[in-house]
Amino acid sequence: MTPSIKNEPTQLGCASCCVMGMQLSRRQFLHSAAASSVVLGFPSILRSASPNSHFQVAAIGAHGMGFADLSKIGTHPKVRFVAFCDVDSSRFDKADAAYPRVPHFADFREMFAKMGESIDGVSISIPDHMHAYAAMDAMRRKKHVYCQKPLAHTVWEARQMRLLAAQSGVTTQMGNQIHSNLEYRLGTRLIREGAIGKIREVHSWASVTGNERTHLLSPPRENAEIPATLNWDLWLGVAQMRDFKSVYHPFVWRDWQDFGSGALGDFGCHILDPVFTALGLDAPLRIRSENSGVNEHIWPTLETVQYTFQGNALTLGELNVFWYDGGLRPERKLAAMPPDHELPKSGSLFIGEGGTMILPHVGMPKLYPVEKFATFPMPEEKALSHWHVWIDAAMEGKQTSDGFHYSGPLSETVALGNVATRFPKKMLEWDSKAMRVTNLPEANTYLTKRYREGWEIAPVA
Repeated sequence: MTPSIKNEPTQLGCASCCVMGMQLSRRQFLHSAAASSVVLGFPSILRSASPNSHFQVAAIGAHGMGFADLSKIGTHPKVRFVAFCDVDSSRFDKADAAYPRVPHFADFREMFAKMGESIDGVSISIPDHMHAYAAMDAMRRKKHVYCQKPLAHTVWEARQMRLLAAQSGVTTQMGNQIHSNLEYRLGTRLIREGAIGKIREVHSWASVTGNERTHLLSPPRENAEIPATLNWDLWLGVAQMRDFKSVYHPFVWRDWQDFGSGALGDFGCHILDPVFTALGLDAPLRIRSENSGVNEHIWPTLETVQYTFQGNALTLGELNVFWYDGGLRPERKLAAMPPDHELPKSGSLFIGEGGTMILPHVGMPKLYPVEKFATFPMPEEKALSHWHVWIDAAMEGKQTSDGFHYSGPLSETVALGNVATRFPKKMLEWDSKAMRVTNLPEANTYLTKRYREGWEIAPVA
C-alpha cells in the first residue's frame, strides 16, 4: 500500500558515393546502409565500405545538458559537428570554444531545411515539452536521434516516438546515460542472474524536491523583460503563448507542468531504468499516487507513486514498484542492513526471496544480509560510453539497448505517474494496448496536451 503523506494546502499556480550507377548524397548512403543492416540483418556495411567517413551531428541545445551531451558525443573519433541550434544566442559560448566555426541556428526547422543532407544524427537536449516535436521531425527526415530524458512530455508523445522510431528504422538512444555505467550494468546483471532470487517488490526514490528550485506554488505575477538574446516564441514552441517569466528560462522550467515533468520526470528515467532493465518490465497494470498537493501549474513538492506490473519469471507474482521523491524514502528496515549502514540519498531497493540489493544513484550495488553475501563472487562487468554506443550503433546499422523501443515504455510509465499525481489516492487501471485509463475517464485527458497552432505533432500513421 502506498505510504501516506500529509497533504499541504493546495495553492493556485504553476533532439560522393556512386551506388548501382546512381549518385547518392553521403546522407542517403548512410541511411541506406543502416536500413539494409537493420531490416535484412546484414553485418555492418558502412564501416567496411567507407572506413574513413565521419558521423555528422547537429546538436539541438548548446548549453547546460546540451553542452554536456555534445561534448561527450564529440569525443568519438568519427564525429564531426555540422550545426549547433539554441533559441538563446548567448548560450553558444562553450560549444564554440570547444568546436569553433560550427554554424549556428535558433530554429531547428530552419537548420534541417538548410543542412538536412549534411546531418546524420541529432542530439536533443532542450526542455521536456519540445522533445517529441524535435525528435519526430528528425526521425521523419531519417536522422538518428539521441534525446534527453524523459523521452517525452506526455504518454501519447512517448508512444508516438516509439512507433516512429520503429517505422523510420533510425538508431535511437535516450539520454539516461547511467544506463551504460558500470554501477547500473552490474546491478541489473545481479538481478537477472538471480543473486537475491525472485523479486517481491522494488522501492525507488530521489532526494530532489519537485519545486525546490522555484519556491513558488503560484504563477509569477510580475512580467519580466525578454532577454535580447532569447527567441521566446521558439522557446515556447508547442506550449501556449504567455508572457516571459525569469523562472522559466534558462533552468527552472522543469517544475512547471506546461514545460517540464517534475521530480519524477527528472529522475524517474534514471532511477527506474535499472528496474526496467533488470526485470524486463514494460507497461504497468495499475498506478496510484499520493502527494503533498497539486494544482494546474506546478508539480507537487513531494509524492509517492505505486506502480503494479504483471509478473514474470524474475518476480514473485505481480510486482509493485514504489516511487518516492521530495526527501521521502522507504523504511530502512526493509533493506535488512546492519545498524551502521544507511540508505543512499537516491536509488533503488530490490527485495528478493533470498536477500535484498541496494543500487544507489550513482553507486555500486550492495547485497544484504552482509553475512550471507560476504563471500559472494561478484561478476566482472565494464562501463560503456552511452554516447559512443549510440554513434557506433548508428554507423553499424544497429539499435541500442536504450533505443526508443525500450525507453519509450519507460518514459510512458514515468508520464503515467504524473497522470496519477493529478488524481491522488485513486487507483488508475491502465490498458496499454488501447492507451487509456479504463476506470477513470477524466484521467485520459492528461495522456496528451493541447498544442499551439502551427506546432501540432502529427500522429504516426
